[in-house]
Amino acid sequence: QVQLVESGGELVQPGGSLRLSCVVSGFSLDDWNIGWFHQAPGSEREGVSCIGSGNGGTYYSDRAKGRFTISRDSAKNTVYLQMNSLQPADTGVYFCAADPALQFRALCLVGKDWSSIASWGKGTLVTVSS
Repeated sequence: QVQLVESGGELVQPGGSLRLSCVVSGFSLDDWNIGWFHQAPGSEREGVSCIGSGNGGTYYSDRAKGRFTISRDSAKNTVYLQMNSLQPADTGVYFCAADPALQFRALCLVGKDWSSIASWGKGTLVTVSS
């Protein structure tokens, strides 16, 4: 059974940092592409950063470039999202999602067709506020 479980979300002040974790089971990170998605209150879900299963190629949204870093540890079945210089606009639920067929860039750019991605976690809440 495929499962993704996110953790690490909490209340943080503007300018602060957080590291989110996504522990997966039922598949290998060496075979599936995986990424992080952000859903702000009242907004659509959007791809933040994704990483490929093969050579580990990465994609970052414009908002994430220079501030966020995605990484994976296949031995621990875990994907991380290091978030620095957090801003109030980064507030929202962060979901981990994975797919065996979509390439990592396509995964992140799936847009409103997010239901086409094979598997999702339940999300972790990040609140950036003073």
